[in-house]
This record gives sequence, structure tokens and C-alpha cells, in this order.
Amino acid sequence: MTVVLVHGNPESAALWDPLVAELARAGVDDVVRLSPPGFGAPLPAGFPATVTAYRDWLIAELERIDRPVDLLGHDWGGGHVVTAVMARPELVRSWASDALSLFEPDYVWHDLAQTWQTPGDGEAQLEQMLGGTVEQRAAQMEGFGIGHAEALQIAGVQGEEMRTAILALYRSAAQPAMAELGAGLPTLASRPGLGIVATADPFGGSEELRRRAAERAGADVTVLDGLGHWWMAEDPARAARVLVAFWRARAWSA
Repeated sequence: MTVVLVHGNPESAALWDPLVAELARAGVDDVVRLSPPGFGAPLPAGFPATVTAYRDWLIAELERIDRPVDLLGHDWGGGHVVTAVMARPELVRSWASDALSLFEPDYVWHDLAQTWQTPGDGEAQLEQMLGGTVEQRAAQMEGFGIGHAEALQIAGVQGEEMRTAILALYRSAAQPAMAELGAGLPTLASRPGLGIVATADPFGGSEELRRRAAERAGADVTVLDGLGHWWMAEDPARAARVLVAFWRARAWSA
């Protein structure tokens, strides 16, 4: 079994450290972490950092893995998982995402995303958010529930390339772009899927919206009651339990 993890914004692969440790305790030790360009990995010259560019990047990465893959994405990583599996479902054995609601027709981007989508305002906000020292940026991440060691590693890669990628990605995803992509949600049902609903996550829309998206995608739903956006850092043991239960029931037994 190979579990592939894809993180989002404004993160690096270090986000997964606590969850990977818990998965290893559960016997899952073949884990591959993929860092989207600009988010802990270099941003290649000419890479447009759009929704479709990240879809194509993830497809190319998955094509290099010559074994059955259980794919898990968080935040924009969850969005990349959805768009890649829509286009190339045969590349995965199963998929899981906490960002399915982005593809619902009536999803409204949160306030911060709308700021990034606004020329001038987005640049100014990111100058503040990604400025300062590594220690100051790490303190912001810790305030969201991420552990100290992971926050320091994430803060260390938050810079100009990430700023460029954030602006391009969110502006390419302004509505109606995501709603149009969401027309393909039913194609996800060709592979076992899991919609992750962290009830205290303020960025994913209502629980009703997230459940509706999962239903359209033919996916199971797991509810992480009381956990927020960075659920895998807040309670990695609980996260590992629900993920392994899904994989055992729907992927590894197939």
C-alpha cells in the first residue's frame, strides 16, 4: 500500500509529520509526500500556478508512482486531488479530501481568499502575513494548532515564491471557475472516496455544503467533530484512525 499526501496553503510537507508518525504506528509506513510548486517546493520559471496547472502537476507526479495509490489531500491539496482524480481516476486506488465543498455551485470563498483575489489588497495582505521573521510566522501557525517544530519548518519556506503562487492560484479559482469544475464531481465515484468534514474548519463552508459535495462525488463522509482546518495536526491519532478505517474498508480489501 502507498499513501500519497498533498498539502495546501500556506504550508509545507512538514504539516504531515504528526499524522505520518501515527500512520506508522498503525502499520502504514509507505507514505509519499508531494509538495505543490511554491508550497515547500521550488516554483519553476513559467509555471502559471493556476488550478489546472496544479492538476496537471499532480497527475504527472502520480504517473511516476508505479503501484496502487491511496491519495489524501488537505486544503488546496484536497482541491488538487479532486481535479486530478476527475481527469485520471485510474491513477489512484482511493482518494480523500477535506476540500470537496470548493466545487459546489453555491460555495462562496472565505473573506481571506476574496482579499487574495483582489489586486492590490491581496499583495498587501500577503506582505503582512508572510513577512516578518521565521519565528513570527511560526507563531502565527502555532496559533492555528500546528505544533512548534512543524510550524518552524513551514515558516521557513514561506516567502516570495509562496506569495506568487497564492495570488495566482486563488485568482484562477475565483467563481465561477470552481463551480464549473464542480460539474465533474460525479466522475469521482469511479474510485472509493472520502469526504473529511472537520466541523470547526471555518474555510470549507457549512457541513451541509460539504456533505452535499461528498454525495455528488459518491464519497463516504467522516466527521471530525470539534477539529479545525489543521485537523491532522490537532489530533493526529484520531485522524489516523478514521483514515485507516476507510482504507481498510474501502480500498485495501478491494
